[in-house]
Amino acid sequence: MTAFPHSVQTITLGGGCFWCTEAVYVQVRGVLDVESGYSNGHLQHPSYEDVCTGTTGHNEVVRMVYDPSQISTREVLEIFFVIHDPTTLNRQGNDTGTQYRSGIYFSTPEQEIVAREIIAEMAASGTYSRAIVTEVLPLANYWPAEDYHQDFFARNPHQGYCMAVAAPKVAKFRKTFSRLQKT
Repeated sequence: MTAFPHSVQTITLGGGCFWCTEAVYVQVRGVLDVESGYSNGHLQHPSYEDVCTGTTGHNEVVRMVYDPSQISTREVLEIFFVIHDPTTLNRQGNDTGTQYRSGIYFSTPEQEIVAREIIAEMAASGTYSRAIVTEVLPLANYWPAEDYHQDFFARNPHQGYCMAVAAPKVAKFRKTFSRLQKT
């Protein structure tokens, strides 16, 4: 990742396939860098093939650097809860396995507080008909994904999975959060 001033923050999110999550966050105003990777597992330097076995404990994630003067942690997480289903355990659509679990991996105590507040608010309001299963944990054992996973949607917009799964998430972000879209 690029070096940034101290005023930025880093948060890591698991919302299913990292191609989809990355495709959205690269378009968000105030998000300065997005990197697909693997986190919160036990294997050192896992490969995509390792993670796909479901035995490493890793989650497919995006680690992002954002400028809180342009976008708040709350807004980052509001987007997150709109672009994936936080009520399905170890699954997003047809992608199944522990590597597709919903997770917020914080790097500051404030991020944890905001994440838990949003989840409590959604649970209390009945936003979802089922319980939210998003795990909220400190970031641990993060490893960048292989180069061919980085900017995958931008480089492969007509690939079948991108058209069927990532593109609708990007469209939903643009419709729901147009005010937060980069110009």
